[in-house]
Amino acid sequence: MEEFRELLDDCVHCGFCLPTCPTYVLWGEEMDSPRGRIHLMDQLERGGPLTASTVEHFDRCLGCMACVTACPSGVRYDRLIEMTRARVEDDHPRSRGERLLREAIFAVFPYPRRLRALRGPLRAYRRLNLDLAPLLERLSPTLAAMERLTPPPARHVRLPERVAARGERRAVVGMLTGCVQREFFPGVNSATARVLAMEGCDVVIPKGQGCCGALSLHTGRDEEARAFARATIEAFADVDVVVVNAAGCGSAMKDYGAVFAGDQEWAGRAAELSAKTRDLAEFLAELGPRATRHPLELAVAYHDACHLAHAQGVRAQPRRLLGGIPGLEVREVADPEICCGSAGVYNLLRPEAAGELGERKARNVTATGADLLVAANPGCTLQITTALHRRGEHIPVAHTAEVLDASIRGIGKESFISRR
Repeated sequence: MEEFRELLDDCVHCGFCLPTCPTYVLWGEEMDSPRGRIHLMDQLERGGPLTASTVEHFDRCLGCMACVTACPSGVRYDRLIEMTRARVEDDHPRSRGERLLREAIFAVFPYPRRLRALRGPLRAYRRLNLDLAPLLERLSPTLAAMERLTPPPARHVRLPERVAARGERRAVVGMLTGCVQREFFPGVNSATARVLAMEGCDVVIPKGQGCCGALSLHTGRDEEARAFARATIEAFADVDVVVVNAAGCGSAMKDYGAVFAGDQEWAGRAAELSAKTRDLAEFLAELGPRATRHPLELAVAYHDACHLAHAQGVRAQPRRLLGGIPGLEVREVADPEICCGSAGVYNLLRPEAAGELGERKARNVTATGADLLVAANPGCTLQITTALHRRGEHIPVAHTAEVLDASIRGIGKESFISRR
């Protein structure tokens, strides 16, 4: 493929990517670095075999895109790994156990109603207060990871299809509710809608929206990702801006133009959707503040979600929004470019490596001495919260939207501290 060859040739194998790559940091193995994986991709493109060992190195990649930020040559490793993973899924025969695991994950997580159906069983399981971790570790590391990562069931929140702007209307925006965000963190979506409304936006929340396809896209399930993407494009066809509060979703939607490149029927509509997609912090920074901020006497550590910082280049905006709250101090987490280990479903498929990265991130968060951790992706929130709890730490975690919502509504810091 001509595009693939051109992307490969952009790499000059300089090694600037090495210290930012989580798996290279963990293991120090060349073939578990972006440069090493590009070498393997080049061999494949020249007709080399797709061996089990080669696939293993590709599977170990988190797709965090820190190397894209670090690369002085502008290598689009994100496109390379997505295209390579699609080839792996098409051409590599996985074991029966791997196939079953992946099919189980993708039969549930991209479907909000199926996630919602788990609420009852999860609630019953939590009430039993069983410690099944040792048994699950023996049976399956993935099952053990699922048990650790699953948050307490949250009360279902049904948002209206339209939330009216407070005061003079400044914009009309569509809002993506997501899958994991919608079912496990409904308070984030409620806070997002309130903040947008209080900043003068009519918020359109299409009832028929579903998964944006991010998990599928980042795992090489191209046809499935395109099907989800087409439905998302249809759902938001009538709005000028789509605001997204989950980093992975925003990254995928901004990539629709590339995903549908060459598709005569969908390329134009996909590119249009990508162009009008904004992360919540990005949009609010562009819009400018109007609602009064009340004091929040908190020290917060801000976590850079990979698909926000590296994929979308949104770093300064969340910090600026948080820094505009009276009394709030923003503290930096060491090594922000190193992924927390969530990476979509990576922490389910590769729980040991994800656990090591989560532990590293939790140590750095604890070292800030902050009262609250702020993260803009549900996967990161689950991953870091789990890692903190395993260390015996109970630092509460909130989304940027929730902190802004608390400040604008003047409800104080107690709502966050009580999450401990």
